[in-house]
Amino acid sequence: MTDRALKENLHVTTRPPRKEDGAAIWRLIQKSKPLDLNSSYLYVLLCHHFAETCVVAEVNGELAGFISAYHPPREADTLFIWQMAVSEAFRGQGLTRRMFKDLLTREANAAVRKIQATVSPSNAASLSVFRSIAENKKTGYVQEPLFSKNLFAEGSHEDEWLVRVGPLTPAKTLN
Repeated sequence: MTDRALKENLHVTTRPPRKEDGAAIWRLIQKSKPLDLNSSYLYVLLCHHFAETCVVAEVNGELAGFISAYHPPREADTLFIWQMAVSEAFRGQGLTRRMFKDLLTREANAAVRKIQATVSPSNAASLSVFRSIAENKKTGYVQEPLFSKNLFAEGSHEDEWLVRVGPLTPAKTLN
C-alpha cells in the first residue's frame, strides 16, 4: 500500500488520554528511541492528572501517538511538552500536527502563548517538529543549552536543550 493510500484509509482521532491508556502509552514510549522510558505508573498518572494537557492519537482504534505536556508552575501561558511519540507504523501521516492542533484548541490551553520543551541534540525529529510549528505560526524559535549531561545520574544521558516557540497568538487552529 502506498503512503497516499495509507493516508486515505486512516481513521484518525485525537483525544485526552484516559488512565486505561497508560500501559499502551508506556509500550509506545518503550519503542520510541531516543525517548526516556519512565515507569508505567507515571504514564497512568499523567493520563489521570494531566489529561487536559496531554493527548493521544488513535488510528483505526489503535493508540498510535502521545504527547505529554503541562503548564509549569506560575506559567499559565506556557505549554511545556515533556514527551511526544508516534508509532513507527504511522509516522509521516500528520499525527503530531493533529495532536498539537487538539492541544492548542482546548479550553484548558486557551491562555497558551509559548511552547517549551527540552530536547536532546540527537533528537532531530523533535527539533524539526518545533521548528515547523514556529514556521507555521510565523513566530520565534529559540534553542539553547539548559541541562548538562553531568546532571543526570545514569551517566549516559545527553545534554538537554531548551526549545522555545512563541509568542503564539490565540490559536484556534494549527495549519
